[in-house]
Amino acid sequence: MELTYSPQGDYLLPNLTLSEAETTIGKYGMMRKTFLKTERKGMYAHLMLSEQLNRHLADIDRTAREQIDRTMKEMLRLNPAPDKASDPLGWTGHMNNLKQQAEELILAELIYH
Repeated sequence: MELTYSPQGDYLLPNLTLSEAETTIGKYGMMRKTFLKTERKGMYAHLMLSEQLNRHLADIDRTAREQIDRTMKEMLRLNPAPDKASDPLGWTGHMNNLKQQAEELILAELIYH
């Protein structure tokens, strides 16, 4: 790897660019990034310096969303929700509860490990 430098006043600064394309990172990717920054600083630095951080975060985000959807469908099959038309608040509460349970499982196994 050959570095080039450009003059900035009295200093020569390296011309650094990221070769990765910008990707949109969702909620779970951002949670993983925060965890890596605070708890796994070495891994965070390695991923960032090897230009794999955005890809890692996007993969985590996509995987977390897929697993939450799958887990919610399975939990909904085992614990059916009340009828949405006759009990909209009960249905909303039930679905929020299922999502919270699914997120709790995914956060422990995928984000915070």
